[in-house]
Amino acid sequence: MLLKDYMALPDLISLINASFGFLAIIMAARGDLVLAAKFILLAVIFDSLDGYVARKTKRVDHVGFGKNIDSLSDVISFGVAPGMLLYSASTSYSIPYINILVALLVVLCGIIRLSRFNVLSDSSPSLGRDKFIGLPIPSTALILGSFYLSNIFTIELSLVIMGVVSILMVSTFEYPKIKNPILLLIGGFLIILTCLPQSISSVIFNLPAKFLFIITLLYLITVPFMHLYAKLRRSGQKC
Repeated sequence: MLLKDYMALPDLISLINASFGFLAIIMAARGDLVLAAKFILLAVIFDSLDGYVARKTKRVDHVGFGKNIDSLSDVISFGVAPGMLLYSASTSYSIPYINILVALLVVLCGIIRLSRFNVLSDSSPSLGRDKFIGLPIPSTALILGSFYLSNIFTIELSLVIMGVVSILMVSTFEYPKIKNPILLLIGGFLIILTCLPQSISSVIFNLPAKFLFIITLLYLITVPFMHLYAKLRRSGQKC
């Protein structure tokens, strides 16, 4: 079979996602961490667009080519790229190898998260329409990228947050899928504002990055908190 028999427009968008992820890795290796953070945030936009375009074009993918190319792109943009950014931003951390271990944890948990999703979606095609099992992997880019660009970034806190993010990705917490178009537009708008040139971002005190970081962090912690609250409430009723 020829490549054109598998490829469709959403796959090209997934490749743009992967391209931004790769560029983020290159920028992190060169020491341009601001640009690396912006590239992984831009990858989030294209990761959202490929699914939207697939639905609008009514793409039929019997062999699962689109799902696989999307997952492989996500490993680059939301696994390796954030891991590289985290490592590069924390090379001056006083405790040796902790930054490497946390960065590696981000990558490994991202791979496990995506592999589990593909396995579960094969057995249950409706999975992912309304909820995700475990924290969605683009959260790594949203949290780390916005945090680094927010002007409130600290190495210690970033290592703790990304460690928690990694664990939540492979957890069984059910995270709701955000489908409200207004919320998605607001999120995309915040990402674009966050990726404006630094001269402009400084004038507005990096507020878009701060808002994006806070909103994503709330999404991250709300589900485990509600789960714990429900569990404690059930325990109280039994007593």
